[in-house]
Amino acid sequence: MQIRHAATTRLPTPFGEFRLYGFVEEQGGEEHVALAMGELSGEEPVLARVHSECLTGDALFSQRCDCGPQLEAAMQRIGEAGRGVIVYLRQEGRGIGLINKLRAYAEQDKGADTVEANEMLGFLPDARDYGVAAAILSELGVKAVRLMTNNPRKLQSLEDHGVDVRERVPHRVEATAHNRHYLLTKNDKFGHLP
Repeated sequence: MQIRHAATTRLPTPFGEFRLYGFVEEQGGEEHVALAMGELSGEEPVLARVHSECLTGDALFSQRCDCGPQLEAAMQRIGEAGRGVIVYLRQEGRGIGLINKLRAYAEQDKGADTVEANEMLGFLPDARDYGVAAAILSELGVKAVRLMTNNPRKLQSLEDHGVDVRERVPHRVEATAHNRHYLLTKNDKFGHLP
């Protein structure tokens, strides 16, 4: 995966000041960002999260998923540690895009779970690619990570793309009445870890 570092700026947040890096995929032009704090190079593993964009959860405070709270928890953990990185990938709706995600939500409103809804629309249950995350981590000089995730597929994919994952850091957030079924589906159908 070929990426180009396109911009860097500072990003003050309630969790501390991050450096915000912008990256562009050479093929296709898709844009992604990384939020970094502290020194990322060196042999000590970096606390990291690879987070796929979720407009509804991250920006609109949807309770249908756990994305927004997971992003906030990752930023808080890194702020407390003073060192870490979040790779924020533009892979809305498990890679199906925003409008198709809204269509999948409509199928879920009729009783489908998140996997069934994606499949009903002709998509894979999860079409995300983590090769770009590996390229971004490499570009930032990250040699090894302590990865905040519950997703075994993400762990395996990052390792397959050459990321040295030294530790999985469980990354659970509180379930709500609106996302309980979604979280159970992730556990049952994607094998998410506790």
